[in-house]
Amino acid sequence: MNRQAQSAVLFLLGASLLHAGTTDLYLRYVKQGLRPLVLVAGAVLIAAAVATVWYERKRARRQKHHEDEETRTDEPHTHHEPRISWLLVLPLLALILVAPPALGSYSATRTGTALQEPLAYPALPAADPLPLSVVDYAGRAVYDHGRTLHDRRVRLTGFLALDPDGTPYLVRMTLNCCAADAQPVKVALTGQVPPVLQPDTWLQVTGTYTPRRTEDPVNGGPIPYLEVTEATPVAAPKDPYDESWNT
Repeated sequence: MNRQAQSAVLFLLGASLLHAGTTDLYLRYVKQGLRPLVLVAGAVLIAAAVATVWYERKRARRQKHHEDEETRTDEPHTHHEPRISWLLVLPLLALILVAPPALGSYSATRTGTALQEPLAYPALPAADPLPLSVVDYAGRAVYDHGRTLHDRRVRLTGFLALDPDGTPYLVRMTLNCCAADAQPVKVALTGQVPPVLQPDTWLQVTGTYTPRRTEDPVNGGPIPYLEVTEATPVAAPKDPYDESWNT
């Protein structure tokens, strides 16, 4: 690839990162706290593209004054590069024009639960119903045996997944860094579960703690149950991933 093509690819990649970082698109790739790094990386790539163009033009002018035509045609930078190298631009255009979907039920049912024991169980507010993340509820239900959840109505939001025997799970994918390391945390649903369930539908579920639990069929990890009293379809959140497991 010649310098011109390299500059174009650098510029488009930088523009893609700036576009993602100034919109919510970056949330499909990395955790929310990495937004400043995405913006900085985009700016650096654009600056590198501009510097490359400037350097090449300056070198071309210098050589034009000090070398004859035959010498210039022997220089590697004047050799014609295959035009197919410009096809490298297509994935970058796809990144700009097409927003990839967040990981959903397909990934969740093929990956074992990533539930980890919390470092602590902070006191819960007196709200009724109590809004909790899927990760927080699952951690308290499994490792604290629901001690902070007894006699409390809780409200969770996640997307639906169905295990091979049809058990409905409310799921959130958790991130350490980026979507490439996303893993699911699952809560099994019982009680007043909607009779028709469509995988990847986002639900806001209200219910109560139950000591019942099961094992994840993928890795044998613990999956707690929630006794559902109300379930309402909701729009997918702006940030579809849950980062609370490592905070």
